[in-house]
Amino acid sequence: MLVGIVDGLPAGVPLTADDLDRHLARRWLGVGRGGRAKVEQDRVRIVGGVRFSRTMGHPVALLLENAAYERDRAGWPETMAPDGDGAGVAPVTLPRPGHADLAGARKYGFDRPPRGPDVRPVIERSSARETAMRVACQGTARAMLAALGIEVGSHVVGIGPVTAPPWADARDALLSDGGARALYEAADASPVRMLDADASARAVEAIGEAKRAGDTLGGVYEVVATGVPAGLGSYVQADRRLDARLGGAVLSIQAQKAIEVGDGWAAGRDPGSEVHDAIVHGADGGLTRATNRAGGVEGGISNGMPIVVRAAMKPIPTLIRPLGTVDLATGEAQPTRYERSDVTSVPAASTVAEAAVAWVLAEALLERFGGDTFEALAERVARE
Repeated sequence: MLVGIVDGLPAGVPLTADDLDRHLARRWLGVGRGGRAKVEQDRVRIVGGVRFSRTMGHPVALLLENAAYERDRAGWPETMAPDGDGAGVAPVTLPRPGHADLAGARKYGFDRPPRGPDVRPVIERSSARETAMRVACQGTARAMLAALGIEVGSHVVGIGPVTAPPWADARDALLSDGGARALYEAADASPVRMLDADASARAVEAIGEAKRAGDTLGGVYEVVATGVPAGLGSYVQADRRLDARLGGAVLSIQAQKAIEVGDGWAAGRDPGSEVHDAIVHGADGGLTRATNRAGGVEGGISNGMPIVVRAAMKPIPTLIRPLGTVDLATGEAQPTRYERSDVTSVPAASTVAEAAVAWVLAEALLERFGGDTFEALAERVARE
């Protein structure tokens, strides 16, 4: 099982297990998932901090049991037993390229006696399985944001060689109609979370080809947050800059290798006249931006425009077709052994990134507006 504790939520935030389960289920979306997706059915239990569907200002305690455990448990209690000396448990001595296995074993001494060689402890914790509890914990922040009219959504821009055609137009139309929620609901209707039907079909075909070749695919996705007030984050300290915090949160997800805020990479290529957003009067008479190339962040601070980040996920390194490795016990070169895995999990990663972005925004929101109760917080945000 996975255990999580969330501290710092104000009292009175509407929150139920169903709120969290809805987004946990979305973590399994997408063609290309492996066998575990067929047996895991994540259901979180709230075991503290919530009474009658409202937070109490206490730490919120969450418990997430592995639904697949009963099927997989043969020998598992002994394999990861918290006591005893491990006698009779076969070690895992083949580190997998692209995983944390070798680096983690070296860091924590699992590559040598007395704790090794055995990379099983690294595999246990470095697995992306832990993102299930991250999505649950960060879902509490997401529930608070939603109650304030702030939504976070995502869609997949490309998988492997397939890139969706003008996805920005489809995205903007959805955002105009219903904000980020409309965006993620439209994406969820696609088998690969793409907004373009033709691109979705081509991506499904590419995933099938990769599977037949014993290979895997990465991709690119976009996360958008709407309803975000101006003033979150700060320029006065490096670690308080909102874009830096967003980058760290998304890159902390397993296999994510790059991130851009707004038109990030294009900003290094295009002239300033095509990069910066002109300040204009909005329909309500206030000041806004004519475009949103900055992705809603200027000087490390939210500017009231939608927050837009895009990230790239590398192909999953567990391949059906083996790669080369070295046995830590014998020193001999060996092919990697195959464990059940996904061909791609870019659609799932995009939903995990939604949760990561929501967490950062919730932290920054509480820093700016504070409040021991949700009612006080909502009043302060409404006055902004």
